[in-house]
Amino acid sequence: MAERITTGYKRLFEVRILHHYWLDEGQTNFDNLPESERNKKLLDNKSDRLISISPTPKTQQLLNGIGAVAKQTGLGLVVSVPETQIIPDDSVFVFTIEIKDSSFFNYTSLTLLERKITECLSPGENKIYRYKVNVPVFSNLTGVSRGTGATKQLFLSREIPGITATDQVEALIISGNALLQLTGSQPGAATQQLNASALAMPVFHHQQDAPVINPPPGLIGAPPRGIELTHEINDNVFAIIEITAVKAGDADYSCTSGGIAKEGYPVFQIRFKNRSLIWKYLHKNTGSPVSESPAPLPLTYTGNAGSKQKPSEGMVKADFENNNPANRIVRIFTEIFE
Repeated sequence: MAERITTGYKRLFEVRILHHYWLDEGQTNFDNLPESERNKKLLDNKSDRLISISPTPKTQQLLNGIGAVAKQTGLGLVVSVPETQIIPDDSVFVFTIEIKDSSFFNYTSLTLLERKITECLSPGENKIYRYKVNVPVFSNLTGVSRGTGATKQLFLSREIPGITATDQVEALIISGNALLQLTGSQPGAATQQLNASALAMPVFHHQQDAPVINPPPGLIGAPPRGIELTHEINDNVFAIIEITAVKAGDADYSCTSGGIAKEGYPVFQIRFKNRSLIWKYLHKNTGSPVSESPAPLPLTYTGNAGSKQKPSEGMVKADFENNNPANRIVRIFTEIFE
């Protein structure tokens, strides 16, 4: 009889990509729903209908070299390795996220930020550097957590910042202890409070998840935030996931212990916030204004944040200062015909 060799696999890490358009129930945040309802929504979660996740060529080589398997799931991404495989502490797994469903941009907060590609010539090197603006990098080395003990959640977004002079509409900020969102662009942007305690809310994807770009000396025209595009990264990239095997001094955010995948593997989270808009009602026959919500209301697939007909995931419109599209955005809205 031939000898049979069986190799067991263990999860190295999981990344859950959760979108609150699909998870929230009207104005009720997903995290505040009853556990049974949260579990049902997670079972129904199909992030793979919205996005595609792919390892970079270098990461695919790393996966092949250690016999690992990376699989996109309805919840996000799972990476598994042979249970006895030694993994160097500095191993880095990089994945790109691309958008499959264009409607994602209609109901997702912060998608009004430009994501143009900029090419910059470095005269000293006779080389062109290519950058894509406002591409977030979700990393276990820079992510922050919420909660403690059994309730601790490991987010891959950085800590949400305070307000800056350049923040645009939909930017998330922490002011005092509260989590706020800008309803217009700076300067003089109005805000809405999402929660009096930022620590009681998820760490949503926000404007400073896009890293600061440090161009080579002498390079002119590089954008302030985003990523450099290389042969490893497609122009269509929307975001990058970057997981390092060990985060020094932080066992929770590390994937291995003593070079071996941990029994209690980390489950990281990326949260996309659903868009909030003024709901503007128009007469279905004449198109004349009827009424509008006094404050921005969130778009959700289930539930209704308002007391009247809710909008579809449709197009977003903006009011500009002095009605000039060259000026700052005062507010964003959606139209509902009734």
